[in-house]
Amino acid sequence: MVKALPDSGLDLKIDSRAIPAKPVEMQADEASRIALAKRFDLVAIKQFSGTATLAKDGPDVLAKGKITANIVQSCAISGDDFATTLKADFDLRFVPRDRYANMVDEAESGEGVEIEAEDCDLIAFDGPLIDLGEALAQTLGLEIDPYAEGPHADAVREQYQLNVDTPVSPFAALAGLKTVKE
Repeated sequence: MVKALPDSGLDLKIDSRAIPAKPVEMQADEASRIALAKRFDLVAIKQFSGTATLAKDGPDVLAKGKITANIVQSCAISGDDFATTLKADFDLRFVPRDRYANMVDEAESGEGVEIEAEDCDLIAFDGPLIDLGEALAQTLGLEIDPYAEGPHADAVREQYQLNVDTPVSPFAALAGLKTVKE
């Protein structure tokens, strides 16, 4: 198991010239979880782990695996903190920066380049090291629902009459102000 180091996330770099035969396991330490919680505007990350199987494909490195995180975030409606578990599979392709730049140039040239499903999760890298830690951190960031609702969201909606099914005219609020002044 590789231990994540404190940083602005996870410091988990793998040498693309010496891909491990066994899956790489990551367990974020407390400092990394605190940094990631701050980065993603979460109350806390109680646990964050990941497993990746790596393989070479020419100059590219393929990473396939999953992440699991126990996070605490604020409800988008009530503002109350609540815990939730996130789980996600990932399938990434790390591509040397020069090859990546050529792929982007081809796509932008308008020559009708078709993008396959495996091309959607391309990550450029420089030199021999791939930053698996940053890729796992970004995977976590993509899984966080910024509008997640906690267990008391419906009660708060009811209290503040936010469960209105019919569209409210912007002038309705102004009309309410008029009756208050009269």
